[in-house]
Order: sequence, then structure tokens, then C-alpha cells
Amino acid sequence: MLTPDRPFASYHLWSLVAPATGQERWHCQMRRGFIKARQHDPQVKALLAKATAPQRIGILAQKGVYEFHHNRHLLHQADGVEKVAQLLKLSNSTDQVQQRVLRILKKYHDTPLLLDKQIIELTPGDEGFPKPILIDHEDFHFRLYAAMDCVFIESDRTLHILDFKTGKSAFDRRQALVYLLAARYLYPGREAVASFYNLELGKKSDLISINNGELKSLKFELANIAHKHQRDLQKYQEKTSNFSQIFPPNPGTHCRFCPFQSICDFSQQSTQSHPMPSLRTNA
Repeated sequence: MLTPDRPFASYHLWSLVAPATGQERWHCQMRRGFIKARQHDPQVKALLAKATAPQRIGILAQKGVYEFHHNRHLLHQADGVEKVAQLLKLSNSTDQVQQRVLRILKKYHDTPLLLDKQIIELTPGDEGFPKPILIDHEDFHFRLYAAMDCVFIESDRTLHILDFKTGKSAFDRRQALVYLLAARYLYPGREAVASFYNLELGKKSDLISINNGELKSLKFELANIAHKHQRDLQKYQEKTSNFSQIFPPNPGTHCRFCPFQSICDFSQQSTQSHPMPSLRTNA
């Protein structure tokens, strides 16, 4: 039986609990239930283990950037893209994944965003869960998880946290705020900004910063999310048959893009009652 750990928060959990602005109609709490409460069920575990094409593209694109900077000479070689593709074992992927990742690698090879940057952290994208940050306050405590793609130092000594995207991913400011909160603990005393960069489209976001007042509000927001989720897990542990009441579904045409539609009792793959949202890809 499921045993909830101490409360935790992350951008991923935040996005599962509360939708991004404009995505409210398609947000489904049952998806959180499958991912966070029933992740050890054999059927759910099997579905979670299957990376979709967009997920594969995001992971390989991030790893490609990592390989370019881990083997910096490849940025200056004519066959650098082919060499990185070999390191990624890209030939083992589907044609769709290969073609899109190759375009991303070529774009980055032509215009390497991080060239000459003082990089202090650059992850390959498949490193798993980061070490939790303990957030302690007189009114609450929780563990914060924040896996950052890249951290580098600007010429004015500002810490810059960069998150890579692929596909048609929306830039969700909440993710940047979580990173900026984490930076206060990981790099104390350093001024920090955060931004997003779409490797596929070559699109940059504006720089995002946070002041002390916003930081305080953010901690309360994440604490509420952490404790709400923990309460939901405890309710589910007490009575697993109440799954759909604890994690209520929101069926519609968007079910066709849900990884759990094959095992969900509420899936409506052919419902035509609502227009479809644009399909987003979050690496």
C-alpha cells in the first residue's frame, strides 16, 4: 500500500495540481492521480515507462547540447553534428525523432547559445531526481525539487538559470520562479535571473527575476501545493476505491493525448463537445 513521504513540491507537481493560464478547460486532476498516487500499479508503471516521441526529442536535444559542451571541439568541426548524433545513438530512434533532433543539433551547431559562457552546471537531461532542498518555515516545511538544465554566470556576475524547450512548448513563468527559489538555497547571496530557450524554434523568453515579497508568496504557494498533495495521497491510501473522488477526471477530446486513456474509465477519446487545445510539449 502507498505510504506518502514528507510533503514535497516541484514545478511538475505544481503543473499537475493547477493548470497554466489558458489551459484550465483541459486540466485533469486524475492525471496527477495516475502519476503520483498509482505510479506503482503495473499498468500505470508500464505506461509511464514509455517515452513519447516529443519526450524523446526533448531528452535527446538536451543531451545533444550537453555533448557539444562536454566535447567542445565538436562545436568547431564540420562533422560535429554527425559526431554528436553518434554519441546520442540517434540511429536507434524513429525517423520522426531522428529528423527533428538532427535539425535541432544543426541549429545549435550553427548558433551555439552557450558558447563562451561561464557554465557552472549543464545537465544531460536524464540524470533523474535532483537532491531535495529543505524549505523550513515556522508555519510549514517541505522538500523542493528543482532540476535545472543549465546555470551560467553573466558578465556582470549575475547567475542565469536557463531551461531548454522543444516543440511548441509554452514558457510557463511558474517553472522559472521555482528555479529562482531553488537558487536562493543552492547559490546563497547571488543575484539570479531565469529564462527559457526553445532549441527547435530558436526562441528566447524575457529574463525573469523575483523579489523578496514574491519569494515569500511563492513559498506559501508551494507549501500549500505540497500539503494538499500529501493530504490527497493519504486519503487515497485510506480508501483506494475513492480514487476518482480524490483525483476527479475532466474528460473531453483532450483525452486522446493522455498517456492513461487506455486504462482510464472516464476517457472520452471521441468527444466533440470542446475545441482542442494546441498540443504542448514539455521536455
